[in-house]
Amino acid sequence: MCQLLGVNAFKPVTVPFALQGFLQRGGSTGDHRDGWGMGYWTGQRAHTVHETAPAAHSERAERLCGQGPRSHNFVVHVRKATQGAITRTNCHPFRRWLWGRTWLFAHNGDLGSALPSASGIYSPLGTTDSERAFCLLLDGLVRDLTDGDPHAMAPTPDRIEVALAAQATRLAQHGVFNFLLSDGDCLYAHGSTHLHWVSRCHPFPCVELIDYPKQVDLAHYNHADDRLVVIATQPLTRGEAWQAFVPGELRVFRHGRDITTQHSAQAVLPAVTFRTTGAPADALRLSA
Repeated sequence: MCQLLGVNAFKPVTVPFALQGFLQRGGSTGDHRDGWGMGYWTGQRAHTVHETAPAAHSERAERLCGQGPRSHNFVVHVRKATQGAITRTNCHPFRRWLWGRTWLFAHNGDLGSALPSASGIYSPLGTTDSERAFCLLLDGLVRDLTDGDPHAMAPTPDRIEVALAAQATRLAQHGVFNFLLSDGDCLYAHGSTHLHWVSRCHPFPCVELIDYPKQVDLAHYNHADDRLVVIATQPLTRGEAWQAFVPGELRVFRHGRDITTQHSAQAVLPAVTFRTTGAPADALRLSA
């Protein structure tokens, strides 16, 4: 399956150290050779980079490891295809417009052939189960939180958390559903099988990458008021306290802090039928 990396920070940061280790899993220390992608925000604008080449052997990925963009939020993915051809359209993260913001989504896992089709407001552009699940998630959030209106004012993060936990639990009934979802403000992370996170703040430790021979004293690269959270499928470093997600757990990160209000989304929920909201099927397929 695939590998996930997410970063949520109090102040805009660059992430070359995390990328340098993580991207090695795309064809060097891991067999995730079927493409890679990165999403980030500058102000309110979201940007994505996608390639079908293995990340560990990509010149573009190498340049990003040298000097990448600054952002409050990053969503990064290296792919090992289980459903869908090896094309840029099928590379994560995927993007959609909702409640006046661009949302990015990346998934690790296989949701199987019984995953419902996306027949609501949002429709997949590619052929992966991951993008279909993203569309189903957003359709569910719109239905549950704003009565089917994707142009309404954005709900608060705590309301999104509760609704998202319910949608994630339902979709996880179809298979493995580890994912990262962000609107550029909050980073929502759901662990189905393997997902870990670590908080970095003063005093910053000296750490060593697991996938690349490099040690870094994080105190040299951060100020006393810096604060960030790093989420990854498997820990990226030695020398700091990574925490594993409980299976079925959803966490919410904002401004470099864990702001989760409910720490487990493992409620037993009834099966639901994903249905159209009545809006045109291609109404919000656009990228923003």
